[in-house]
Amino acid sequence: MRALILSDIHSNLEALEAVMEDAERRGGFEIIWCLGDTVGYGPDPGPCLKLLRGHALLAVAGNHDYAAVGKMGVEDFNYAAKAAVQFTTAQLSDEETQFLAELPLVVLSEPFTLVHGTLRDPLLEYLLDQETALATLEMLTTRLCLVGHSHLPFLFRADRSPSEFFDFAEDEYYSLDGERWIINPGAVGQPRDRDPRPSYAVYDSQVGTIERHRVEYDIPATQEKMRLAKLPQYLIQRLSHGM
Repeated sequence: MRALILSDIHSNLEALEAVMEDAERRGGFEIIWCLGDTVGYGPDPGPCLKLLRGHALLAVAGNHDYAAVGKMGVEDFNYAAKAAVQFTTAQLSDEETQFLAELPLVVLSEPFTLVHGTLRDPLLEYLLDQETALATLEMLTTRLCLVGHSHLPFLFRADRSPSEFFDFAEDEYYSLDGERWIINPGAVGQPRDRDPRPSYAVYDSQVGTIERHRVEYDIPATQEKMRLAKLPQYLIQRLSHGM
């Protein structure tokens, strides 16, 4: 089984389409694992949901997903994120709203646990340091954990001394046999590692490996849609810089 691992799509249809086409060229996939924030920030929440749901899909909620359907407040969101939530809410159909509202916070698919933020705080906490990584490991009931939310790709190897974060290099295969790992595939729709190309991963259960790839997409097309939707200029500009 090959699982296409996506996170933080953020209503960016052009990026999502480019990722899925690239994944198909690289051997295809049988299921999509989505780590939250399918919507928010971008111009195409409905089309992104439709494209994802046309495939076998296992998904968890992100903070922007729940905010868009009123399941969490936006008090801690900045002005641009609040504006994007208002836009997204207005674009969703009743059925799409129900789908997002019913997304779970955590999903298990052995040997993985899927969560947006951390197991300690699935919606809001960023997993970026040893303390948050170890707190999630203490709660983990599977051997492997997939997270999103930070928009930063990484690997965290738990069973080394010391445990460590390290770069999830592009186009390399990592064997996941034996040890415990926490893995972030990076963001599809709004990368923040100073590379504007969408980032995604593929897990192959037959050989027990994971790989990460990036692909070019039509950034100006997405930005023009955002301008027409009157989304904040800050959100439009950051797509060009990957930050």
